[in-house]
Amino acid sequence: MTALDDLESGQSKHLRGANLEDQTLSGLDLHDIDLAGAKLSGADLVRANLAAAHLQGANCLGANFDYSNLRANLVGVNLMQASLQGTDLRGANLRGATLMGANLRGASLAGAVLSGANLVGANLMGADLRGADLRGANLSHSHLKGANLSEAELQGANLYEADLEEANLGGANLQGANLVRVNFLCANLQNAKLEGTSHAGACWTGTILDGAVDEVPV
Repeated sequence: MTALDDLESGQSKHLRGANLEDQTLSGLDLHDIDLAGAKLSGADLVRANLAAAHLQGANCLGANFDYSNLRANLVGVNLMQASLQGTDLRGANLRGATLMGANLRGASLAGAVLSGANLVGANLMGADLRGADLRGANLSHSHLKGANLSEAELQGANLYEADLEEANLGGANLQGANLVRVNFLCANLQNAKLEGTSHAGACWTGTILDGAVDEVPV
């Protein structure tokens, strides 16, 4: 039997390193499956259930996870150019993951661990990142318009030229972050921590800074 046969039959939960490139796996129940180090580039996993799955180190380049349950172990996974629109990633472990150019529009990432993750140019418009751990993450050139980052941990994060128009960063910790040329147009930074940030050329028009620690002069 092939790895795909094993998945579809539900006979195996252990498919470490399996080659599933460009396979159609949409709608499958893959909860608690072990796909660590698997090759999933170009795979179709739309609306799949991957709750509690193990995908650490997997190559998911360009894979489609739209509207799937991906509350899984995703440490070091490659999700470059992947589509994760509306995907449930609440509490997922994405430490050190690569998400360059990924589409996470409207994704649920509340409480997710994204420390050290590469999100350069990612689309996170309208995403829910409440309480997410983004310490040391690279979010340069990312699109976060209307995203909810309230209480998020962003210490030392790189947000160079990120678009945070109308984003909610209430109570977020941005200590030591790179905010150079960030667009904070009409964003909410009430009670945010901004000590030690660099913010040359940032747009603060209409930004709410009430109660922010180390308020930025506008």
